[in-house]
Formats: sequence, structure tokens, C-alpha cells
Amino acid sequence: MDDDARAAATAFTPVTGSRVRVNQYGYEPSARKRATVVCDATAPVAWEVRTSEGAVVASGSTTVLGADATAGLHVHRVDFSTVDGAGIYALEADGERSAFFVVRERLYAPLMTDALAYFYLARSGTEIEASIVGDDYARAAGHVSDATGRDTNKGDLNVACQPAEESAKVYGEPWTAGYRLDVAGGWYDAGDHGKYVVNGGIAVAQLLGVWERALRAGGAAVDALGDGSLPLPEHGDGVPDVLNEARWELDFLMSMMVPEGEPLAGMVHHKVHDFGWTGLPMLPADDPRERYLHRPSTAATLNVAATAAQGARLWAPYDGDYARTLLAASITAWKAALANPDLYAPQEDGANGGGPYDDEDVSDEFYWAAAELFLTTGESEYADFLAASPVHSADSFPVQGFSWDQLDGIAKIQLATVDSALPDRAGLAAQVVAGARAIAAVQAQQAFGQALPEDGYVWASNAQILNNIVVLGAGYDLSGDESLLAAARESMDYLLGRNALDLSYITGYGTRDVQNQHSRWFAHQADESLPHPPVGSVAGGPNADVGTWDEAITALYPDKDCAPQLAYVDDISSWSTNEITINWNSALAAATAFLAFPEARVTL
Repeated sequence: MDDDARAAATAFTPVTGSRVRVNQYGYEPSARKRATVVCDATAPVAWEVRTSEGAVVASGSTTVLGADATAGLHVHRVDFSTVDGAGIYALEADGERSAFFVVRERLYAPLMTDALAYFYLARSGTEIEASIVGDDYARAAGHVSDATGRDTNKGDLNVACQPAEESAKVYGEPWTAGYRLDVAGGWYDAGDHGKYVVNGGIAVAQLLGVWERALRAGGAAVDALGDGSLPLPEHGDGVPDVLNEARWELDFLMSMMVPEGEPLAGMVHHKVHDFGWTGLPMLPADDPRERYLHRPSTAATLNVAATAAQGARLWAPYDGDYARTLLAASITAWKAALANPDLYAPQEDGANGGGPYDDEDVSDEFYWAAAELFLTTGESEYADFLAASPVHSADSFPVQGFSWDQLDGIAKIQLATVDSALPDRAGLAAQVVAGARAIAAVQAQQAFGQALPEDGYVWASNAQILNNIVVLGAGYDLSGDESLLAAARESMDYLLGRNALDLSYITGYGTRDVQNQHSRWFAHQADESLPHPPVGSVAGGPNADVGTWDEAITALYPDKDCAPQLAYVDDISSWSTNEITINWNSALAAATAFLAFPEARVTL
């Protein structure tokens, strides 16, 4: 077989629906409304928007965009922004009809709620109650002991430090300690049973940020997040549900601190996870593996310093004692990080049972922690640290999006939008707005409307887009620039179906939505007795970094050659394109909170 014949034999063409790609969920009445049509014609074609009863409400001709390298398709664009009446519609062009979609106000409020509801289902160390989530999603507590003291699995109630011989394989020298910690609780990070401080840090910060921004918006935004707004067991305590959910993780983060009297006291263990990978499917309560605390890291310690400080000021109106506990933990972690500024989490070749989350540049984490401590305390030592940091004047808003290991963007958004007496607040606000406009400029060039450049299709590309929406939202809050709101809204169109695969990457939203994300307990594809991921779960998305591919996506493209948007498969085995994680759902929550309530303007 020659090369051409072999390529033809192995060629894979994804199954899609209509060639008319729209936001399958819908559009706000005042939003810019665009669609992408997959069409080989080199001249414009006619289009019509019809109501669900068939009445034509708008018509026109497409704009030919030509070949789009990210999708490997020839495409046209339709702009039907004049359709602003509430209702159900479909777009017809080139002999095809799109999925039906709605137009209505506050479109994204339900999606924000569902994105936040995901976190209760990710809780470790507690029963997930059928009375709250229904029988399909109820499950026994994972990684705890039962009432008789017998371990239902190895558990997190009394976890030892990683043995010296194992740590030596990772760090090049042995590390261990003689104490054990109760680290039950917190959120499972992703599709496995690991719990990682640096991923938990950005996730809990974004949930806290949703509430902090809602306080600025007031009215409907506060009501949408109040006591009773989410499916949680803590109802009736007068505390906003999003804060109670954040507390579940904050308590875990503090439990990961090295105890007083030990070497590295006040530092924070980087992660806790199984020794060896478990298979699919596996409920948390059935995990048989031994679990270990991994060596503390400066990055993890600063994550606790930052999030505990943020939590302290937001919890103060509801529980003063808890707020003081958080602030004390934050200051302890800050001082420990200053004393140990370069204790890095390294790359682990063939990481045994968990991801490495390696990071050898913690200047951004130092900046973030100082920012949150300043916003909570107002003390000059933190302001002075910020001003002296090289991060302070650096570009902190890459158009590829920020992530768990690049947090200066979050810090600057906080410093610009949260009321304080910071001397250079206006300058930081200008940085945020400039960063948002740079992202909007990239978004404007994309045939499918996404706020992501052509080289941005890495692991979790969908989360990168969502975090760019967060930056666009902050820029809008600070400037009132309507083009930033438009860019944010149009980027969500991509995630909800206006893309090369004609897929909504958010479960339960859209006509063709993903259902089989990589998870050991939302694992219906592997075991029909288990549920699909819950409504509001966002998949990682197309990943063109072929060096990170798993067997499922490699089997589709054995020559590892496909357009970036096509590097995705909705298969439970595809952990490199189809995983779900807390920090991707927190990005979804933050992005949709902005889109649902864009009225949280900032006055400097």
C-alpha cells in the first residue's frame, strides 16, 4: 500500500450535524448574533432566520471568509443581530437548517447555576445525598473510614507522607516526614481521585470571585447566589451557597499545611493522591490504593495564602471566627513561602497515580498572594511587595489565556476591581483593559468567533477560552467598552456549538452536547449503572499538542495530523481532550456569571 492509499484508509471524518453552526443554546436579545456556515461556495449565499412556526424574521447574504486553518474547512459568516425578539428560531443557509436556539434575557443565569452545582458532586469525604441530587448522582463518601473505624478504602483521614524512596524518584533526593494528616474533604480534582492544591486554589478563587463580583452587581446577581440557590446540604444558615461551597475546599487547603513544630511548618503539601493509577470506572468509595501526601511546594503554599486571604474578607460578614482562622492561615502560609521561596514541584516522568502540576516560576503566585492579603488587610507591606515585584508592570494577559500556573492575571483583575487604596490601582485597571482589548482583537479574526489564537489549541483549550472571557468581562467592568461584552458573548457561541465539530462542549446545553467526559464515577459509557457527567460540565476540548495525546484520540488520527479544532473526541478514554476538572468548571462559572449579570461596573 502506497502512502496515499494508507492515508485514505486511515482518514477519519468526524460526524457532525448541520453545516450551519450556531450557538445551540441561544443568544441574548441585545447580543451580536453570528453563525458560521461550512460551505465551499466562493460567492455569498442567501440565508433566512425563521421562527419555530416557520415565519421569516430576517434574511440576507453570507460573508465569505474562506479557508479556516483551525477547522480545516471553507466557511462563510452570517450576522443576524437584528433578530432581538424573545423566541425560538433556526437559521437556514445553503440548503441547511441550524439547530433551534432561543433568544431571551438572562440567558446564562441557569448555566452559571449548573456550573456551580458541579462542585457539590465533586466533593470528597462526604456522602453525596440523593435527597439533594437524585438517585443517579448519589454516592457514598469517598476516602473516609466508616463508623466502626474500618477503612472503606485507604482514606484521607490519616495520610502519611510520601516514602523517601518514592520522593527520591521525583525530586532527585529523598524527602519524607514522620507525621500524618487528616486531609479528608475538598474537591476531587478531575476524572481521577487526586486532590491538588494548585488546581484547587484557582478553582476556589474563581468561586469566591463570582460572589465578590455579585456583591458589586447587586440585585439579581446576589439573589441568584444566595442561601438556597444551589443544591447543597448547608441551606438555611443564611450564608450564600457559593461561599459554603468554597468553604468545603478552603478547609481542605488549610488541612494540607505542615504542622507547627515540624520542618517546613506552615508550608503546604502540593497534593494528595493514590499510589498508582486506578482504572475506569471506579467510585471514590471503592478506591483500594494507598494515598500519600507529596512534598510541600512554594506554589501550593502561596495558593493557600491567596485564597485564604480572599475567603477571610468574604466570610467576615457571616462568621467572624472562621474569617480570622482563614486570615491567620493566610499569613502563616505567606511567611512560610517567604522563608522557602524556591521549593518547586517538578515534572514527574510517568507520574505515579496523579498529575505533577509542576511549576518552577512562582513570581506570579507571590504577586497573587500579596494582592489578596493587601485587599483584605490594607497593610503597606503587601502594597510595597506588589510595587517591587517585576510582575507589577509585566504583561499578564496572554491571548492564549491564563491558567493554574499563571495567576498574575487573576491578581491584577482583583486589584483593579476590588475597592482599595492601592496607589497604582488605575494603572493596573489600564493593564486589564488593554489585555481584554488584545484578546478581543484576536477573537474578531476567528471564523468561529472564539477568543483563542490559532496556536491556542492546547490541553484544556476550552478553559483557556473561558478564562479569556473572564478577562473580557473584567475589561468591560472597568471600561464599559461594549466591544468587550460582544467578544465575550460570541466566544461562548463557540463553546455551545458554533465550532468545527458542531458540538456543545457543555453537557445538557445544546442539541449536540458532549456526554462522555473522562471520569471514574460519571462513567456511564463504561458502566451503564453510573451517570453521565452532570448538566453544566465543560469538557477540556480540542488539543492539538500531539505530544500529550491519549490512545483514544491517536486512534482517530494515527498520523497525528488534523486541524486543531478536530483534535477532540467525546470518549471517556480521552483524558487529553475530554476530561472534566474543577478549574475548568470554575472558569465556566466565572464566565457565565459575567455574561448573566454584566452590570457590575467599577468606578475608580
